[in-house]
Amino acid sequence: MASSILELGPCTAAELARHLGVTPAAIRRHLDLLIANGHVEAREARVQGTRGRGRPAKAFVMTDAGRSVFYTAYDALAVDALRFLAEGGGEQAITAFAQARAAQLEDRYREVVHLEGVAGSASPAQALAAALTEDGYVASAVPTPMGEQLCQHHCPVGRVAVAFPQLCEAETELFSRVLGVHVQRLATIAQGHGVCTTHIPTRKAGPAATDRSTPQTPDETYASAGTPRNGAFAAAPTRSTDPQEGP
Repeated sequence: MASSILELGPCTAAELARHLGVTPAAIRRHLDLLIANGHVEAREARVQGTRGRGRPAKAFVMTDAGRSVFYTAYDALAVDALRFLAEGGGEQAITAFAQARAAQLEDRYREVVHLEGVAGSASPAQALAAALTEDGYVASAVPTPMGEQLCQHHCPVGRVAVAFPQLCEAETELFSRVLGVHVQRLATIAQGHGVCTTHIPTRKAGPAATDRSTPQTPDETYASAGTPRNGAFAAAPTRSTDPQEGP
């Protein structure tokens, strides 16, 4: 059905029924489903000559969402374009492109983070995650013992980033600038992981505070929290009572 609409262009239910050799009632059931999924939309059909009485016929056309279901070569085109750029300008040209692309997003992300910070309704990482979700990254931010973890469950440019990791590197630098802390990328979809994961350390106030951008190991986490590991605290060192040993 969808491929027939794509092939015929704007067409009525009656035209589809003739094309597929089925009843108009069956066509309409399928059309209702495609419309509900956002793959097809109805428009007023063009009429040549004088329009007759009654309601105007509807023509059904594919939406952009419907077209996206069919094969597209956008990723391949993007990879080919960047390879061509690299051939002429080297790896530094790819890096410059990735940084320019990130710079285009920086002002918008920074504004979102700032507004949420003023409102106090979300942490900077949560505000950034919401902005990334609007751009198709399906992102979330969860607290960790050392700060927060930004998770991007989808990457719209993932296939391109496999060939050109500079896109991921520029994005990580973008996060650091927008959030005002040194973030650490722990995993990426382009590297074969299921989620792009970025560690965002807690911002500490005061000149004596030190910023650890690397998440603690389990042993460090237990020790800093004063929490017993495996149900028992580590024994404190004791002074020897052997008279032959010195004080």
